[in-house]
Amino acid sequence: MAGLLNVGIKGESSVVVNDKNTAIAYGSGTVNVFATPAMAALMENAAISTSGPQLEAGFTTVGTQINIKHLAATPIGMKVTATAELMEIDGKRLLFKVEARDEVDLIGTGMHERYVVQSDIFIKRATDKLARK
Repeated sequence: MAGLLNVGIKGESSVVVNDKNTAIAYGSGTVNVFATPAMAALMENAAISTSGPQLEAGFTTVGTQINIKHLAATPIGMKVTATAELMEIDGKRLLFKVEARDEVDLIGTGMHERYVVQSDIFIKRATDKLARK
């Protein structure tokens, strides 16, 4: 299941702020700067890039909790890079320290929790909800 997961492994993900990832586009604000939900997704993607390649075939991780602070605004045209470091492994639970920086400032910090799941079983449980509705 966990493959080569070890505390201390790191990953990152980057994006350039554009019209599609602003607060206006996400509906999370009224200004054309990098949206907090977009920053959260970028942080999650950094965590995925850290853990995903280390898992055995047929396993993935799913996000279950994110606690972040958005510290500074980033305008359209500027690159943002999120980093994730695996801080704790508790069975299937993974805890990551996440940060985001634009080309000038630290713009976000926080913690992100993910769980290791078997992909086919996870999808089956999710789609079985249709039968219960």
